[in-house]
Amino acid sequence: MCIIFLKFDPRPVSKNAYRLILAANRDEFYHRPAKPADFWGSNNEILSGLDMEPGKEGGTWLGIGKRGKLAALTNYLQPKIDIHGKGRGALVTNFLTSDLDSFSYLKKVSAEGHLYNAFNLIAADFNSTKGDVIYYYGSKGEAEPVLLKPGVYGLSCSLLDTPWKKLQHGKHLFADTIRKSQDTAREDLVQELIKVMNNEEQQLPDPAIEEQGQDFVRPILNSYSAVCVRCPGYGTRTNTIVLIDGEGEVTFSERTMLNCDVTQWKTSTYQFKLQH
Repeated sequence: MCIIFLKFDPRPVSKNAYRLILAANRDEFYHRPAKPADFWGSNNEILSGLDMEPGKEGGTWLGIGKRGKLAALTNYLQPKIDIHGKGRGALVTNFLTSDLDSFSYLKKVSAEGHLYNAFNLIAADFNSTKGDVIYYYGSKGEAEPVLLKPGVYGLSCSLLDTPWKKLQHGKHLFADTIRKSQDTAREDLVQELIKVMNNEEQQLPDPAIEEQGQDFVRPILNSYSAVCVRCPGYGTRTNTIVLIDGEGEVTFSERTMLNCDVTQWKTSTYQFKLQH
């Protein structure tokens, strides 16, 4: 039940304003092996965590490259999973390592979407010369990738901005935090956004999640109904905040669980400038 909020402003009014503010939670089984965020690839150009589940090694849920490519993935909540479906995490790593622009890549993915269990994919190009673009493709939604206009968006395990109560609640907290933090140092903004992503207020009842998840989700809806998910052995195990300012300075902060223990966390922050 991963969740992502983002504010996109490709032409910020000042160099200190942000072209992108993104906050994301990865919800997963605590025991599923993964590497924390770090640089990888040729010349250490790509930054992400990595899935290390046998057979799906090297996939990721969110990553950014020094040349301005960014991608983020959520699964689509469905009652039954095809165990033969391809690993969805490769959809992010393949974009980050490809030469295709975001629209061309998602167009290609849209033709191959049936090979995977249902998913949502955001792909973006941040480029000072050509301009910033973000596209969205949901394998249960429109056939063509959707160009995102400037604004605030929320994405969980349904289509973009589907009005799940937890998504609406988190989106409001996210937007309110940004509004109140216009003169806040970026380190403080990161911490305020991490607080948003760890909000455990249950948003019930929610018929929209019940209808989509059917009998699979109804018995555990209480646990899934908050921005931050907490279940025995499963839940929010990574918070990621990404800021890109008007000068192309990137701040990437990841707070990740250690040793499958909800009381043990490590925060790593990376800062670099986009290359063009």
